[in-house]
Amino acid sequence: MIVTIQPSQLKGTITAAASKSSMQRACAAALLHIGQTVIQNPGISNDDLAAIKMIQDLGATIQEEADKLIVNSEGMLGTSNEALTVNCGESGLGIRMFTPIAALSSKPITITGKGSLLTRPMDFFDTVLPQLGVHITSNSGKLPLHIQGPLAPAAITVDGSLSSQFLTGLLFAFAASAKEEVTITVTDLKSKPYIDLSLKVLTEFGYAIVNNHYESFTIKPLDTAKQKATIDYTVEGDWSGAAFLLVAGAIAGDITVKGLDVFSTQADKKILEALQDCGCTLSVQEKQIEVACPPLGIGGDGLKAFHFDATDCPDLFPPLVALAAYCHGKTVIEGVSRLAHKESDRGITLQQEFAKLGVEIILQGDLMIIDGGNGLKGATVHSRHDHRIAMACAVAALPASGEVTIEEADAVNKSYPNFYKHIEQIGALVSIFL
Repeated sequence: MIVTIQPSQLKGTITAAASKSSMQRACAAALLHIGQTVIQNPGISNDDLAAIKMIQDLGATIQEEADKLIVNSEGMLGTSNEALTVNCGESGLGIRMFTPIAALSSKPITITGKGSLLTRPMDFFDTVLPQLGVHITSNSGKLPLHIQGPLAPAAITVDGSLSSQFLTGLLFAFAASAKEEVTITVTDLKSKPYIDLSLKVLTEFGYAIVNNHYESFTIKPLDTAKQKATIDYTVEGDWSGAAFLLVAGAIAGDITVKGLDVFSTQADKKILEALQDCGCTLSVQEKQIEVACPPLGIGGDGLKAFHFDATDCPDLFPPLVALAAYCHGKTVIEGVSRLAHKESDRGITLQQEFAKLGVEIILQGDLMIIDGGNGLKGATVHSRHDHRIAMACAVAALPASGEVTIEEADAVNKSYPNFYKHIEQIGALVSIFL
């Protein structure tokens, strides 16, 4: 799919999409919960649909109703499936979270995926799962994974430097199966807010985990007598996708975004700090966020460069680059080392694709330096099959001097399938060619 964006001025109100981070964790918890779970406001992205399919493959049954899913499960420990294959699609969280959960079963399970997920390193499981009684073979640290449990919780130490998602998977698996108190020790944990979200979901499902200053996590046995038979969980609005909408308002208009929890533990809520620091017009209220260009004009004439640490929220790099491109001066973003194993090598991809738009980006160790405020030109860019690159280019195109064409623009389906429709609703001039 090819999408073209004409220079546009935005105005209006839009509601944020459902968070795939919240949705996928809800699916995992619903699978592990013995009983019924009602998931309100379910997501519809490719990653969300992959999570739904995974829990069905692992034994859950799902009934779809208006704006909710009703999930019934006997828990992974009760699954009677014979040898099976579970496909995670292109979801990094999916593979990292559901592998330890699937390992709770004593049945042989093959876990695979597609696209960029096939090249992402999964050595973590080769090292950790055997310590927990799980037999595993992989393709030299990559997919497919062949596992056979059951996983037995035990005191272990894990490396949290590559991704917090591996730890999330272990926390879910341990919470559902621990027969006595057990502790996971973590070194160099990154993306702590995502662990906060995992703990929040687990708590809502009745599990008890103690966070020892992010250095270790103590999992207590589940008190089934206190756990509700039916659990009602509402998926939060997505700060990751909404970050692109908020940046669009800051550089190209005057918009209101609803459906976001300003008290959320989602890491990408930190986008508000960058918006404050760059000097856009920003009003954060309990029910909505209003954001607009500063008075000096559309295109961010009054925006100023900022310094931002994205180590714990690396998914913010793409919208931050779109914002920084219109901020006068050199913006510095920390945390580039977190970008190598995404859908693309995002540091290099952002540098190359934004160069086509006339923006110079320098990668210097763990820093990204964006020379902004010089205006963007029309050009043809490529998503590199990365949903966040496609959205970043689309947002950056809004105040550009000419038309921007995005090739393989349907990459947004991974996390935000209604993205182009939503920006069009608030005034973006979008043309879609299938």
